This record gives sequence, C-alpha cells and structure tokens, in this order.
Amino acid sequence: MTQGEITALKLDAAETISADTQRYFDICQEKLGLVPNVLKAYAFDDKKLRAFTDMYNDLMLAESTLSKLDREMIAVAVSSVNHCFYCLTAHGAAVRDLSGDPVLGEMMVMNYRVADLTAQQRAMLDFAVKLTEKPAEIVEGDRQALRDAGFSDRDIWDIASVAAFFNMTNRVAAATDMRPNHEYHSMAR
Repeated sequence: MTQGEITALKLDAAETISADTQRYFDICQEKLGLVPNVLKAYAFDDKKLRAFTDMYNDLMLAESTLSKLDREMIAVAVSSVNHCFYCLTAHGAAVRDLSGDPVLGEMMVMNYRVADLTAQQRAMLDFAVKLTEKPAEIVEGDRQALRDAGFSDRDIWDIASVAAFFNMTNRVAAATDMRPNHEYHSMAR
C-alpha cells in the first residue's frame, strides 16, 4: 500500500525503513496480523514514528491500574466526539475484542452514554469527553467525581493523557484523511 492510499498526502517515503522500524512492523504483523496504517503513515520519518509509537505504547500498553479495555474505551469515546473514522474503526475493533462484546464496541462508537457501563466507566468517559469538548471548563469538581468513582490521582493523569493523545491523533487523521486497515472492519464480530 502506498502512502497516498493511507492518507491524502503525498509524502516522500523513506528510501528504506530502519532496522528498528522493520522489527517493530514485524512484531505488529505477528501480534495483530497487520501493520496499522497509522504506523505506515508515520514511516516517512523514523523520528516521528518513534515519538508516536513510544507515546502510544506508554499510554495504551504500559502498566496502569486502568485496564487495556478502559484505555480503548477512552480512545473510542474521544474519537466519537471528534468523528475520527480511523480511530473509531481501529479502536472500536479493540473494544469489541477486549470486551468480547461486539454490541458494546458498536455502542461505544455511536454513543457511550447508551452502552451498558459501570458507574466507574461512565465517570471516566464523561471526564474524557468533557476534556475533549470543553477543556477550559475542567474544574476540581470533575477530578473529584473521578476520585469518588474510585480513581486515584495517578488514574486521573492516565485518563487525561489517553484522552489528550487521541484528541491529537484524531486531528492528524482528519487533516490527512488517514484511512484504517480494511481488516479492522471485520475484527471481533
């Protein structure tokens, strides 16, 4: 697949990708069965790809009291507000897979408020969505609502960081018309 088929931009791809990038792509292929198009989109610049993957891996895969499902749900709720086709497709598939519930994945994509969620999940997503829609209106009461739902201050940092990361990636995906891998559409259904 060429860069032009992944995004609307015609970026000069690197003549050859680095050995580190190739190893990373091989790991993705082995674990996911594909190399996500977002990674291919960044492959024109190894430094930018590494910055993106380092941040993504830290936020989404590193040790946290937030589960992987919690973090994917934040990605979907934020991406739903932002109407990000790429992230709704890719992370909606992850919610379906991690939850074992294809209906939950679809409900999250459309409107998390009508999904069957715990009170803690709802508080987490309400905060992430408010941070997306009205960041200047976040006040101590919003953080306290998360504490009251059982989240620690470190959890609040993680929720905010995941929400902020997906706001950034949603905007890059929108600006470049980034397209998800076709395989995501049929995953975990």
